[in-house]
Amino acid sequence: MNVFQKLILPGFLVLAGVHAGSAQTHFFDQWPAGTSPQEVGKLLADHFVTSPHQYTATIHYSEVATWYGALTFAQLTHDDALRANLIKRFEPLLPEGAEADRIPVRHHVDDSIFGVVPLEIAIQTKDPKYLADGKGFADRQWESPQPDGLSAETRYWIDDMYMLTILQLEAYRATGDRKYLDRDAKEMAAYLDKLQQPNGLFFHAPDVPYFWGRGDGWVAAGMAEMLRDLPTDHPQRARILKGYRAMMSALLKYQGRDGMWRQLIDKDEAWPESSSSAMFSFAMITGVKQGWLEEKTYGPAARRGWIAVAGYIDQNHDVTSVCEGTGKKNDLEYYLERKRRTGDFHGQAPVLWAASALLR
Repeated sequence: MNVFQKLILPGFLVLAGVHAGSAQTHFFDQWPAGTSPQEVGKLLADHFVTSPHQYTATIHYSEVATWYGALTFAQLTHDDALRANLIKRFEPLLPEGAEADRIPVRHHVDDSIFGVVPLEIAIQTKDPKYLADGKGFADRQWESPQPDGLSAETRYWIDDMYMLTILQLEAYRATGDRKYLDRDAKEMAAYLDKLQQPNGLFFHAPDVPYFWGRGDGWVAAGMAEMLRDLPTDHPQRARILKGYRAMMSALLKYQGRDGMWRQLIDKDEAWPESSSSAMFSFAMITGVKQGWLEEKTYGPAARRGWIAVAGYIDQNHDVTSVCEGTGKKNDLEYYLERKRRTGDFHGQAPVLWAASALLR
């Protein structure tokens, strides 16, 4: 157990500068040394700028998620140099760029999410070439919808509740066109109806009855992102907010004394896993700050999660104990035996999201 984890056990809250029942701002300040969102986010974002691509010949969705987190962190901290470096990293991936062969091309959620990066750059710079690039991916995702109006990329894996929806959400943020938001909310509500279980958590897929940590993390993060933009009178907002709150309530029950959540959320024999813990922390931080969650109940849990995850960052600014990439399989041992990775973008990304959420 490291010093950051010790600080969050019962009886140590005063050492961290926090008292039970304190105001919302006190849950998210007075950080133990090395755990402030400014410091953690900067170290991870700078590290990402110089990191090689991971996994696949084309850009992997986990790299997109990390890029998005680094860009939002740069914007919130007014770090123009960081943003310039993140844009420079992307320039070769424009259609006529030197690394155009790395642009994902499949009509699949794992590939289409690539459009999030140019859309976020467009949001921050107003550069039309990035808007056109990213919007192309968002429009393509709905060019041949299913008869029920959902994207043809719909597959009812819980991962999609972030990877599919964040692209349409960023298109809405970049253009203001309500069609992207309406598509998004319809998709999210359909996934909620299909996959959320009575306890508030989500099976990995309809035929895989396990509460896989990172899979549920994608759900939590996707709902938190969407609720930030959905108007209060939107037809699907009440449904999505209900699903989000049910999930957050369930997660409270499964958070460990160390602040972490496990690789299989409801299995004591599973190991504490950093990417899911960062995603759940992001979702709770966002909910407390937006007023969707009661701060006295969820503020301490969100704080414990953030500090715990910060303790899983090593001296190279790599997040440790990240579950390796995981397909779906109806086999308990398959999930329990997933390997732990260090520096995997699946883990780097949500820590950056959580840092951004704390700074919003």
